[in-house]
Amino acid sequence: MRRHPRRGEAGREVTQASVPSEKGAEVGRRIGVGLMYGLWRPRVLGAWRMPATGPAILAVNHSHNIDGPMVMGVSPRPTHFLIKKEAFVGPLDPFLLGIGQVKVDRHSADRTAVTQALGVLENGGVLGIFPEGTRGEGDFAALRAGLAYFAVRGGAPIVPVAVLGSSERRGRLIKGLPPLRSRVDVVFGDPFEAGDGSGRRTRGALDEATERIQKHLSAHLENARRLTGRQATLE
Repeated sequence: MRRHPRRGEAGREVTQASVPSEKGAEVGRRIGVGLMYGLWRPRVLGAWRMPATGPAILAVNHSHNIDGPMVMGVSPRPTHFLIKKEAFVGPLDPFLLGIGQVKVDRHSADRTAVTQALGVLENGGVLGIFPEGTRGEGDFAALRAGLAYFAVRGGAPIVPVAVLGSSERRGRLIKGLPPLRSRVDVVFGDPFEAGDGSGRRTRGALDEATERIQKHLSAHLENARRLTGRQATLE
C-alpha cells in the first residue's frame, strides 16, 4: 500500500526522500569521531543522558567553528545540524548534504529547511541547533525563537550541550583552531520539555517557551563550568 506523503510547513509534501538521511548522518558521526579524537582530546560528560530512541534536539552553545563537528563526533546518536547556507560552498555543499545536515537560510523564512528539520524529528531522529543563531560568546545569553518552535512543534525534548575549551586558546600551527591535542569538554545535560503541556503554539506560548529554554540552558552551562573547572572566556 502506498503511503500518502505527510504535509509540512505551508502545505508542502514531506516525503522520505526530502528528509536528510540518517545513514548519512551516521557516516558524518563516524568521520567526526576520527577527526575530533585524532586532532584533539575530547572529554565527554553525561552522554548517557541523551534519550536512546525517539526524537531529540541538541541545543549547543557556539563559540568556535569546531563546536558542531565536535558534538557530531562525540554524540552517541547521529545528528542532523541546522547549518547556515554560507557554509555550503564548493565541495562542502554535496559533502554536508551527504552526511545528513540541513542547509538553512538565516535571512529568510526558509520553509524547506523547516520542513526537513521537522521531518528529522517526525522520523525519531536527532536535530542539532545552535540556539544563539550565530557564533559568539557561547553563553546562551540571546536565543532565537527557532529552538522553541521546533521543540514545541516537533514534540521533542531538548538536551542542553555545553562545549567548553574550543575558543580558549589559538593553535600555533593553525591559528583558527584550538591547539592540537588540547582538551575540549563536551557536557550533556538532562533532557527537558520546552512547552507548558498545553500544546499551544501561539507567539506568546513560544516566547514563554524561549524563556524557559534560556533558564535551562544557562543553568546547564554554569553547571558544566563547575564540573569541568572552566571559567567563562573573557575576550
